[in-house]
Amino acid sequence: MREALFWGLVASSSLLVGGALALRVRVGNRALGLVMGFGAGVLISAVAYELVLEAFDTSAGLGGVALGLAAGCAAFSIGDGLVDRLGGMHRKHSTGQQAEGVALAIVLGIVLDGIPESVVIGVGLLGGGGVSAAMLAAVFLSNLPESIAATTGLAAAGWAHRRIMGLWLLVTAVAGLAALAGYALLEGASPRTIAFVLAFAGGAIITMLADTMMPEAYRHGGRLVGVFTTLGFAVAFWIGSLE
Repeated sequence: MREALFWGLVASSSLLVGGALALRVRVGNRALGLVMGFGAGVLISAVAYELVLEAFDTSAGLGGVALGLAAGCAAFSIGDGLVDRLGGMHRKHSTGQQAEGVALAIVLGIVLDGIPESVVIGVGLLGGGGVSAAMLAAVFLSNLPESIAATTGLAAAGWAHRRIMGLWLLVTAVAGLAALAGYALLEGASPRTIAFVLAFAGGAIITMLADTMMPEAYRHGGRLVGVFTTLGFAVAFWIGSLE
């Protein structure tokens, strides 16, 4: 269980790195968009090969995978909608629109975005084969541009630097606990249950990508984002092929 907590914290530590970087160095919007596109490509590859394919191989058929994907999509959509209505709609924008929102909703939204990825890290350790390098890289690399964008916006909205870093410290801790929960709660679970959870996380992550990350990437990076997304997918696929 300690290993699950450790790797969950490692994967989410890029939130702290990105936050500290954004507070010290101005990252241009175009560069930020391209990095976000790269991170999105990495996550797409991880979902396809580390989550959905693994869920399909683990389950006894396609039905459980489809149900998990649909449930994950629905859960994230409902949660994201509630966060938006509470005032967390612009939580990842880099333009300072967070000033229009509610601090608690912004925090809840950022936590919601990161939980599915972290749970998967814990679940991945159940087989005893160690953490997936591809999944670890996917979570780490996708968190980095997201935290840079959100930090830039929060600072522009008037949040104190100490408050921003406190937010990332809190989210990192929650992500580590989510990885721990994924391991502890599903230890001894049936293959069907694990397959459902993997597919559920995959559905939630795909919905998050389409809803928050990729639109923001394209808004800043333009048409070149497609190239960087493909590059991120290829790099993550290569990392996975080495395991």
